[in-house]
Amino acid sequence: MQNMQVKLGDLSVGFVASLADAMRSCGKDPLPLLERFGLDAARLAEPRARLSIPRYMRLGHTAIQQCDEPGLGLLMGQVSRLSQVGLVGVTAAQAPTVREAARALIRFEPLYAGNYRGQSSLHEDHQGAWLRFYSISPYNAYNRFVVDSVLASWAQQLSALAQQAMPVEKVQIEFSAPDYAGQYAALFACPVEFASEHNQLRLNQPSLNLRNPQHCPGTWRHLLEICEQELQQLTHTRSLRERITQLLGPLLHGREPDLAEVAARLQLPTWTLRRKLAEEGTQFRSILNDTRRDLAMAYIRDTELAFGEIAYLLGFASAEAFQRAFRRWNQQTPGEYRRAQKRVN
Repeated sequence: MQNMQVKLGDLSVGFVASLADAMRSCGKDPLPLLERFGLDAARLAEPRARLSIPRYMRLGHTAIQQCDEPGLGLLMGQVSRLSQVGLVGVTAAQAPTVREAARALIRFEPLYAGNYRGQSSLHEDHQGAWLRFYSISPYNAYNRFVVDSVLASWAQQLSALAQQAMPVEKVQIEFSAPDYAGQYAALFACPVEFASEHNQLRLNQPSLNLRNPQHCPGTWRHLLEICEQELQQLTHTRSLRERITQLLGPLLHGREPDLAEVAARLQLPTWTLRRKLAEEGTQFRSILNDTRRDLAMAYIRDTELAFGEIAYLLGFASAEAFQRAFRRWNQQTPGEYRRAQKRVN
């Protein structure tokens, strides 16, 4: 079997800037913490520099503890700027309207953030649109701030683009109301629904139609071309196996996807996908097993998730089934593997 160090995801180091600013707003100097995580000025100035998702979550959790502010993610969103997401942010800042800026942020998200758990999406209808951030459940002290910061930053950045307050109709969040729930209503000034099916915020048509006073048509088109080229380069370098592995991450939650479902996602007939995989010397079942194994090792190594939670994320019927599979893959139990990794690190 192919054995590789799967990454659960990564994002632009530009996201660290809003975390640092949020810490300053709490009266804390962020520099010692950033340096402890290897994020000195030189690292933060590197073009295309990325930070792993697990490291980002540990960084955020530590910052929350130092500031004694569980709502730090909401503060991060309030002080965020479009330029902090790199080329895509600069591009969105030239969009003619809030709608086009939102479309750019969502379409080109892979250029500034990637996660095995999924990808953000925009759901438009006649009345408006939902900006949806993918599920990163189960939620805990390490990852709630990520949802908070993303939804709050969308509201802040799009309002800044329009240079006026942009009404948000509704906010929905997957996790149950936290102790700091009152901060959401104060920030978004709209109904906030917890324990919802999705993480998303709702914009109506007037909000989406707000114009950008800084829009320059030629610059906007030029930047769009560059983003399209970079996105094409990113996706075309992936083999079919890599594309399937990327798809499987979010599809595995609580179930086991089959070849037909993956073929439909790739817009290929099932028999064509089976033939193409045979040409690459592999088959769907092998990729599924390898993806589960590699993700299992990454979740155990890089997160604090319980084994039952990992079993669910990998589509196993029970924690016991996951334990048996892991022992078959690695000749050791998940607990033995986690303890060994902690000794190494």
